[in-house]
Amino acid sequence: MRTIAVISAGLSQPSSTRLLAEKLAAATQAGVDARVEFVELREVASDIMNNLLTGFASPKLEKVIETVTTADAVIAVTPIYATSYSGLFKSFIDILDPDSLAGMPVLIGATGGTERHSLALDYAMRPLFTYLHAVVAPTGVYAASSDWGSDESSLSKRVERASAEFAALVRESDRSSLVRDPFALPAGFSPAGALGAP
Repeated sequence: MRTIAVISAGLSQPSSTRLLAEKLAAATQAGVDARVEFVELREVASDIMNNLLTGFASPKLEKVIETVTTADAVIAVTPIYATSYSGLFKSFIDILDPDSLAGMPVLIGATGGTERHSLALDYAMRPLFTYLHAVVAPTGVYAASSDWGSDESSLSKRVERASAEFAALVRESDRSSLVRDPFALPAGFSPAGALGAP
């Protein structure tokens, strides 16, 4: 059975960020047989900061990092502040090994007060995971405050579409094929060029 790590960067309890993460996880499980492991970043916020300052992860944070980097896929949901992902979310991504998400199917989601920030999915989150060589699902889900309430049909449709696309990526993914030789030379490396030969 595959494992999906669900990163939630919400700060409040209850959190609309966590609620969106749960909806995306449940809809994804309808399309692929997978076990879900939730990662609440607020619970390791001080550990993340200490890691940034000292370069060492606490045992609690090490477990969280392992959960994310050894998963078969990731659902990442963050609140949007000042038109971008939260500082807590970015700080967590910063402490991960840059190659640890290579080839990882990722579904991105975000929450915010107004629909105006929905583009943060495509100009902030998608480039971040693309830089890390993750495979980002074509559709992300943004939930504004107005999406919660008596009529969530529009949000539910967006969740279903994104999760179906993501589930297909998870079914097709085989991250085991991405195991690299740590002693292999970088692509395009030329010994002559490295020595300054013409």
